[in-house]
Amino acid sequence: MITPANTMDNRKIAEARLPRMMFDYFDGGAFSEQTLRENAGDFQKLHFRQRVMRDVSAASAATRILGQDTSLPLALAPVGLAGMLARRGEVQVARAAKKAGVPFCLSTVSICSLEEVAAAATAANWFQLYVLKDRGYSEALLDRAHKAGYSTLVFTVDLPKLGVRYRDIRNGMNGGLSSWGKIQKLSDLLSHPLWLWDVAIKGKPLTFGNLSDAVPSGRNPEDFKAWVDQQFDASVTWKDLEWVRQHWSGKLVIKGIMDPDDARSAVDVGADGIVVSNHGGRQLDGAPSTISALPAIVEAVSGKTEILFDGGIQSGQDVVRALCLGANACLVGRAWAYALAAGGEAAVVRMLDNFRYEVELTLALLGKTSVEQLNPDDIV
Repeated sequence: MITPANTMDNRKIAEARLPRMMFDYFDGGAFSEQTLRENAGDFQKLHFRQRVMRDVSAASAATRILGQDTSLPLALAPVGLAGMLARRGEVQVARAAKKAGVPFCLSTVSICSLEEVAAAATAANWFQLYVLKDRGYSEALLDRAHKAGYSTLVFTVDLPKLGVRYRDIRNGMNGGLSSWGKIQKLSDLLSHPLWLWDVAIKGKPLTFGNLSDAVPSGRNPEDFKAWVDQQFDASVTWKDLEWVRQHWSGKLVIKGIMDPDDARSAVDVGADGIVVSNHGGRQLDGAPSTISALPAIVEAVSGKTEILFDGGIQSGQDVVRALCLGANACLVGRAWAYALAAGGEAAVVRMLDNFRYEVELTLALLGKTSVEQLNPDDIV
């Protein structure tokens, strides 16, 4: 077994440990996965301006995100069904984030409930909410999050309909498998006994903790798909953000912004922050990479709201690249998901330690001592 040095090493370990349908669900993207590939690939087109002979002995990755002190300009993005990666997965990740001094954002469709996560890690966690047709249910979720001490609401706006993900169709995540396909699926599950023991047996209950009365079984993907088809609201407009503001008194972040006009609209409704995000390439395939979309959005709203960045980040150097182009901080999703599957809480802590060192090392080689000093001139 390799000693993981980076995100791709954790990905290899995760691929070996997880059943194929589980790995593909977290790893895959929409349609041909063009946007998924370009999210990561376009970072490699950005080269740093190396500067030397400067006093960088005090280079630090520490900063503030939405008024919260953090050890590096990074938050852990919401990842649905993370409790299928490791035993009570969201709890393990929340504990790792607390140890590392960064925010963790819990998904609406987590396996562990927001109360369970808050009890395990009392840091200022964030909660992510989808646009639901049942406003009463949404209001109840917001009330639960407030009572449990969540400080920030991340409102996802780029999922009016669930993206077409070919890997999930092939693996039967949406149902519809033939008899032979079901046999292959069972064989795949049985060929991963450590995962079965850790997650399927010791990790119970495998239900959607925040939606247990709406989606009764986290083990049945068909239940999840039926709930998604019924509840995700394609009629939502910017006016609906007024309802969110009426029912949420904490920080509000709009996630799923890829266009300067949409960024301006988010500012107009009073968002404390936006997330430049294409849902990790899992929704509109053929959309540009987030790093290529970032500069125009920064030009449109920089200084009017905090700009968070999401998509394709695999290292601390990628974080620095995004900050050079104007982001205030970044979110990572797959990076921590791979680490969680590869080695649980300890692996997520190690991943965050690596990211922090990589950010501080890159700062030093750019001749900088803080992330606030980064600017577009640091990219050539």
